[in-house]
Amino acid sequence: MDKLKVMTIFGTRPEAIKMAPLVMELERRNEIESLCCVTAQHRQMLDSVLDIFHLTPQFDLDIMEPRQTLSTITSKCLLGLEKVFQEVRPDLVLVHGDTSTTFAGALAAYYQQIAVGHVEAGLRTWDKYSPFPEEMNRSLVGRLADLHFCPTEANRRNLAAEGITKGVYVTGNTVIDALNTTVRKEHRFTSSELNELDYNGKKLLVVTCHRRENYGEPMEQIMSALRAIAERYADQVELVYPVHLSPVVQEAAHRHLDGLDNVHLIDPLQADEMHNLMSRSYLVLTDSGGLQEEAPALGKPVLVLRRETERPEAVEAGTVRIAGTRAEDIINMTAELIESKAAYETMAHAVNPYGDGCACRRIADAILYHFGRADRPPEPFASR
Repeated sequence: MDKLKVMTIFGTRPEAIKMAPLVMELERRNEIESLCCVTAQHRQMLDSVLDIFHLTPQFDLDIMEPRQTLSTITSKCLLGLEKVFQEVRPDLVLVHGDTSTTFAGALAAYYQQIAVGHVEAGLRTWDKYSPFPEEMNRSLVGRLADLHFCPTEANRRNLAAEGITKGVYVTGNTVIDALNTTVRKEHRFTSSELNELDYNGKKLLVVTCHRRENYGEPMEQIMSALRAIAERYADQVELVYPVHLSPVVQEAAHRHLDGLDNVHLIDPLQADEMHNLMSRSYLVLTDSGGLQEEAPALGKPVLVLRRETERPEAVEAGTVRIAGTRAEDIINMTAELIESKAAYETMAHAVNPYGDGCACRRIADAILYHFGRADRPPEPFASR
């Protein structure tokens, strides 16, 4: 019997972090011919993850260009993937999450009548403009996909509410699988600045802020809050902010936060560096979706710098709180966690609802079951 041709497609750093362990799992399966295509929607940040996991894609569209727009990303992905699919003709295309690469990958596969598997399916805010364009990307992929790999039971229920009930599997999140390979107690950072931080004597606050819907006044509020926190707790905290390469984010971060001794504005970190930095942190403040899953797995409280989240499970579990984008709210919620040991411990010891490190195995098993190469589906992930 011929091997199944399964092609993974991704183009950004967050996608690569979560898809890399799945690619490696597929490569271990004798029944599967694993193929990998990257769009390089984010060239430099993508390449760093490929290096960490020692992945060499068979296809690289290399689409990134200066000041690229959603339209240029999507159109270049569609045209490039059309050629790849016509050359290879995979049995299944796997896309991840909610990026423009994800949507274009699913749409390009649909145009060629190739089956689509959606990894990290079923996340919803029910507001098509927040996050933008991610909410519509993942919703549209949900209509195109044949297989839906949901991190949690709540994600499965979201799909069911949209009438999507076939080919749905609850697997846990592959990012937990990735963390199991990257976080090490003996890790040494490539930056002397990070190696020299006082991780024992100071409370380390790790920050990321980059989402498009936070551009403008929300980002001004967030940056003002970060400065106020750094100034109020100058003797207690170190704030480390790997600043996204977006010119909009770079300008706002440096305008508000330059000149503070306990604020470290650094270049974006490779995945293993970021994971190990979070593992040594006290608290994470972020508008990132992935960090809302990664930090709880490391026992770190998270304040979400957004008005809503498509990851409510950790909010319900108590390890994540939505701080919003008003400076006053961010300052007050951060202050409580710095000053109140009880409040901090309640969040830090909450149960992580996102996975057990076996998501990639479940996804590979589900693929084999779907194509008649296995007798039974995988047991679903259940949060404890």
